[in-house]
Amino acid sequence: MQWPDDFSPGFSPSTARAGDDVHHFAFIGDEILLCPESRMASASQLTLLGEPRAAFVFGQLAGKPCVLAAWQADVPIPAGLQRINVRQAFELLPAGHWSLAARAKQMLSWDLATRFCGTCASPTQAMDGEPAKLCPNCGQRSYPQIAPAIMCLVRRGNELLLARSAHFRPGMYSALAGFVEAGESVEACVHREVFEETGIRVTNLRWFASQPWPFPQSLMLAFHADYAGGEIVPQPGEIEDAQWFRLDALPDLPSAVSIASRLIEAGIAECNKTLA
Repeated sequence: MQWPDDFSPGFSPSTARAGDDVHHFAFIGDEILLCPESRMASASQLTLLGEPRAAFVFGQLAGKPCVLAAWQADVPIPAGLQRINVRQAFELLPAGHWSLAARAKQMLSWDLATRFCGTCASPTQAMDGEPAKLCPNCGQRSYPQIAPAIMCLVRRGNELLLARSAHFRPGMYSALAGFVEAGESVEACVHREVFEETGIRVTNLRWFASQPWPFPQSLMLAFHADYAGGEIVPQPGEIEDAQWFRLDALPDLPSAVSIASRLIEAGIAECNKTLA
């Protein structure tokens, strides 16, 4: 899920909201606003919502500004618009547009969290042309922070190690994941997280792919690995259940919006190729 080839990232507090010659990405609380036919809201529709709590340009698509505008969750929405969970919007938006909506959501989280300086608590100012906030009092600059997180699919012969957390939908299992600690390498994080969450040791780490994940501002770094030893002991408070699943008896898996779906598909294909 990459940005469209004709998208260039940027940042400007100028909103360019006049007219419809822009790409509007509108949010109510944490949900995106769409028309019933899965189109973005128009400028005339958004005018009915009043002044937004946040608005800025976050890039250019085909030479036209991509404008984020966000309102509080309790603002009534006009007829012709609907609130959609950003994950669910993946199935509705045109190809490439979900990744832009994900960027918009991440930039919104950063904008709202940096209204005041983290050093001296003074109000900050947005810097035009650069994704940064400047404190006029102490000179501190704040940039969007990305939280790296690993995901690892562990293989043992024709079995895959999958687990579920309490916040997953009923019956769904996924690959193991966790955040990288300060001062920790990504590879060390894979070994630590897999062992902490399941008691399993791994070897032969193999890079798969990455995905920006706007919940709230992660960068998922996905790996394959092989089983090296240990018995499954789910981490209390983190993992509800973890099991080895045969390829012919897999549980409900993550939706296509997550890199976990592609990682598991690739793991299944790797197993089938090896066992053929």
